[in-house]
Amino acid sequence: MTTVTTPDTGTPTGTPAGQDTQHAAIPGGPEGDGADGGRHARRFGLPVATALVMGNIIGGGIFLLPASVAPYGTISLVAFAVLTVGAIALALVFGRLAERHPRTGGPYVYAREAFGDFAGFLSAWSYWITAWVSNAALAVAAVGYLDVLLPLHGSVAATIAAALAIQWLPALANLAGTRYVGAVQLVATVLKFVPLLLVAVGGLFFFDADNLGPFHGSDAGALGAISASAAILLFSYLGVESAAVSAGEVRDPRRNVGRATVLGTLGAAALYLLGTVAVFGTVAHDRLAESSAPFSDAVDAMFGGTWGGTAIACMALVSMVGALNGWTLLSAQTPYAAARDGLFPRAFARRRRGVPTVGVLVTVVLASLLTVYNYTVGSEGVFETLVLVTTFTATVPYLLSTAAQIYFLLSGRRDRVRGGRLLRDGVLAALASGFSMWLVAGSGYAAVYQGVLFLFAGVVVYAWMSARRDRAADAV
Repeated sequence: MTTVTTPDTGTPTGTPAGQDTQHAAIPGGPEGDGADGGRHARRFGLPVATALVMGNIIGGGIFLLPASVAPYGTISLVAFAVLTVGAIALALVFGRLAERHPRTGGPYVYAREAFGDFAGFLSAWSYWITAWVSNAALAVAAVGYLDVLLPLHGSVAATIAAALAIQWLPALANLAGTRYVGAVQLVATVLKFVPLLLVAVGGLFFFDADNLGPFHGSDAGALGAISASAAILLFSYLGVESAAVSAGEVRDPRRNVGRATVLGTLGAAALYLLGTVAVFGTVAHDRLAESSAPFSDAVDAMFGGTWGGTAIACMALVSMVGALNGWTLLSAQTPYAAARDGLFPRAFARRRRGVPTVGVLVTVVLASLLTVYNYTVGSEGVFETLVLVTTFTATVPYLLSTAAQIYFLLSGRRDRVRGGRLLRDGVLAALASGFSMWLVAGSGYAAVYQGVLFLFAGVVVYAWMSARRDRAADAV
């Protein structure tokens, strides 16, 4: 049964008087935890929602991307531009969808409203996989920068402990309540945005065109080089849907979700492009292609000395912890929305201080297990493939969301849009859909293969949940 929402807040209607609307009773389940509201469950305003989007898009990737795409030459900047256009189109689509359905869950809500329970479940399942595998990836990457500040001397036990601590600290901040999530996210975004912007803008004053190297540096054709470099850059743009997923926690979501999504995406894109161009122009191409800390090398080239490595390591850690803080919240929000509709176990719908606690705990446990597996197996190839899987799994809710927008536009559901707005929204949805398909192609055969296996595992879970729901309905 589709949940009916109120025009102003998107919360379920029919809430008993005096009960917290953000924690209304779950249909067919236990009573909502309305008693956990209060000051810890304060809703996000536009600045925090924008910081959430930027913080989730800008993780640790910005510190590695210039070196990763340098072998392809400056043609990789073309791939960056194409990705940015696609990401902004997707952000605008999410903003429009949030106006129609301003509820926690984002892509899950849109897919379910348009295509029913099974599509909604696939969206929620795929997004959930993306979130907790991404958390493991961020934690492992953060340990590399922590090693610069606090040498771990190659100890596997110390490395695992550090990675787990990096994951559990943001999880504890989430469990403390949405008020603390927003505070941590805002501080982390400011602390990483300001110094990164200084490097990006400052580097333009030291820009030397001789450092750029060839425009096309690989053996593949121009299109092949753009696609190959885009495949590396894809993971860096995950997170454009952050505000839409947490729409139920955003004040005035019909107005603020779309604005936060576009502003956050534009801010992240500007920083990505400025930073990459600045590093390309300050570090010699041959050296950049082999660098493991391109921003550190850029700072050293700009100001001399070797202090850049430590400074950039601090910024990278702040960036990754901030991203983990936001992704931990998002990883719990989609299962929460699905659980309210009976498509995930009901435990995922329990909230405390505005946070789905079971979702946070399950997510951090799964990410921790994956992290331990990565270090004990000692095979980077396996883990890198799983990271590419997240790029594929993220496209499932993206594609379903853009398809839902196309469906809403063509069927006239929720609102009747004609003329220029219909044409504009249709073009944006088509661009976002094409962008999502490109993400699938860029993931690679191995990632698509393993991602499909993850999806098939979800089909089994859906069959189990559907059977339980039907038995409960028959027993009434």
